[in-house]
This record gives sequence, C-alpha cells and structure tokens, in this order.
Amino acid sequence: MNSAVELLQNLIRIPSVNPEGDPGVTNPGEKACAEFLAQFLTECGAETELREVLPGRPNILARFPSSRPGKPKLLFAPHTDTVSVRGMTIDPFGGELRDERIWGRGASDTKGPMAAMLWALKEAGPKLEDLSHEIWFAGLMGEEAGLHGSKALAEQETFDFVVIGEPTDLKTVYTHKGSSWITLKTKGKSVHASTPHLGVNAIEMMYEVIQALKQRFAVAKTAARHPILGEATLNVGTIVGGSKINIVPDHCEACIDIRTVPDLDLDSLLEMLRAQFPELEISATHSTPLFTDPNHALVKTLAECGGEGVPAPWFCDAASFAAKGTPAVAIGPGSIAQAHTADEWIRVEDLEKGVKFFGHFLQKLV
Repeated sequence: MNSAVELLQNLIRIPSVNPEGDPGVTNPGEKACAEFLAQFLTECGAETELREVLPGRPNILARFPSSRPGKPKLLFAPHTDTVSVRGMTIDPFGGELRDERIWGRGASDTKGPMAAMLWALKEAGPKLEDLSHEIWFAGLMGEEAGLHGSKALAEQETFDFVVIGEPTDLKTVYTHKGSSWITLKTKGKSVHASTPHLGVNAIEMMYEVIQALKQRFAVAKTAARHPILGEATLNVGTIVGGSKINIVPDHCEACIDIRTVPDLDLDSLLEMLRAQFPELEISATHSTPLFTDPNHALVKTLAECGGEGVPAPWFCDAASFAAKGTPAVAIGPGSIAQAHTADEWIRVEDLEKGVKFFGHFLQKLV
C-alpha cells in the first residue's frame, strides 16, 4: 500500500459488519479487520495484541515504542465495526475509487478516519518514540450497538487522553448527548377478532404507554435543556406485536431511542411509567453523555491544528472512556451525513486532509 487511499480501500474490502440486528451478510463480525490492523501496525513498529471482547469479536490494541517510561498515554481509537449493508445501492465492500471518492460501507463511518489516523502514524515512524506522549492505537469492536469494545478497554487500561475516530469534518467533538435504548413490552389476551371485548389488546395498550411516555418526556426535556447540547430527543424506532389480523394481539414490543443530556432524570421518568402501567416490562441500556473540558491542553492543540471544538447530537466510544474519568474527544475526516447511507463514500481530498491533520497534531506533541 502506497497511500491512505489504498489503505482505506483495503479496509472497506474486509467485511466487518456488526452482527446485531440484520447485518445483511452471512459473515458479520470484526475479527478479520482486527487481524488486518494487527499486521499493519506490527509492520509500523508497534506491539500488537488481539483482545477478545465477545466470542470471535476482538479489539486490536497496539503500543508504539517510547523513548522513556512514564509518559502520559495518548490513545487513537476508531471502531472497526460498521452498520448493516442491507439496502445498499453500491457494492458495500468494493472500495471503488470513482469521481474523486472512495465508496463502500465504512468509507465515512469510520474506516475513513481510521485510515487517516493509521497513515499519519505510519508516516511519523520512529519519530513517535520521542513525542511527549506514549502513543497507543485501538481498533474497537462493537461501537454500532452497545459500545462493547470501548467499555471493555476502558476497564482494562488507563489512558491520559483518548482521540476517538469519527467523521466530524475534522472538528473536535468534546461534548455529545448520551443514549438510552429502552425496550417496552406489553402483554394482553388473545381472542377472536370478532369479539375483541373479550380480550386485551397489547398493541392498543402499547399505544397508551407510548403516549404517556411522550407526554412526560416533553416536560422533562424542557426542564433538562442543556446550554450546549440543547434538548433530549425521543424516537420510537420499532414496534412489533400480534400474530394475525383476525386475532386480538397478546403481546407487543416497542424499542425507543432517547438521546440524553446531563440533567435528564430518565430513571424517574421510567419509574413513573412503571407506576402507571404495573404490568409493563421495561429494560434499558445506557451510554452517558460526554463532556471534556474544552480548555484541556490537547483539546487546545487539536484546535490549533484546525479542529475547532463543537458539540454533537450523536454518541460514540468517547463516552466509555469519559465515564472512567479519562478526557476524550471524537474527530476525523468525512461527514456524519454520509454515515449509514445506501451509497456511503468519502472524498479523497477529505481523507488526505485527515492524514495531514493528524500528522500535524503528532508534530505538536513535543
């Protein structure tokens, strides 16, 4: 490989679709991508290790040589998984170079930022040893569902600063919303649809639950409005229920995505819902909001390189490290508008700008 473009093409051609949900491939998972990165990083002079997080789904962790012990540890950490390829209008793993763009799943989110980071590290070579920080790299599995890789690494290792790779147009995301994925389940009683009064309609019950949740959420989000992140948001993503049109449904499940801000008391909101609907089943997974001090020395260094600080409405692996007290930000070339799209791409110009940006950032670590 002679360029970041070729590196990105190789990365795209390795399927690493997150297996949760409907991946759209028969061979999901991040292992092959992690193994490719291990070889590339080893050739760049790093000590590498695959650490399995879930069966067959490892993180790749690499440490570059350092001229002395005791330096603060700086981690570059994009994620290796991509979203589903179902419904894509281009070859998801083609890595085609056309119209000054590289096309394929992950081109923007987040193999483009990954390639820019890796190529900058490769170009820095032995100079990395003498920087002010000990340089680490991680390819994190499982970001697209659950943040499993970042949560595991944050438990295993301590870093002084983490730079997460995401397509941010080379702006430094120092704060973002958290995310809570709520699963609601209602149970009813099945009877023939010609006598619905004899049964209990679980779908209609779910409608009442969602309306009650939205009413309470409307009040809570206004009270918790954040001066930078704005208001929390709620989206009903899926509803599944019933078995047949002429049967009163005895079950219904709804999955809801709530993007949280620091002062939103979601636990109280769910407790009120439980009190109103005692038979309702509720389960939830949470990712906390991110806030890293924009006056942190390395955030300022990123800004000096052109990476102005901005908030974001989405969440990412940075939150896992921040939850452990580690300053973390997200930054990379490419636009979030291209993430998860049917014809995902990144401009060659933006990828090359990313390489220069990270190279400039490394040069400032003296």
